[in-house]
Amino acid sequence: MSDTSHYTVTGMTCAHCVASVTEEISDIPGVEAVSVDLPTGAVTVISEGLVDTAAVRAAVEEAGYRLAG
Repeated sequence: MSDTSHYTVTGMTCAHCVASVTEEISDIPGVEAVSVDLPTGAVTVISEGLVDTAAVRAAVEEAGYRLAG
């Protein structure tokens, strides 16, 4: 069964930003799909089981952005 998690990423301004965040989060073990909405910064992660928020935060920071909250 898949789990869905929602996050908000700040600092993204273009399609390249979206691609970078999507790529980094997709590399987290267990992540099946990532959807990023540029205007709102909303990120939806579908995964096998729960994904550690710290891992998502680290992936977003590796891409050069910040996880809100």
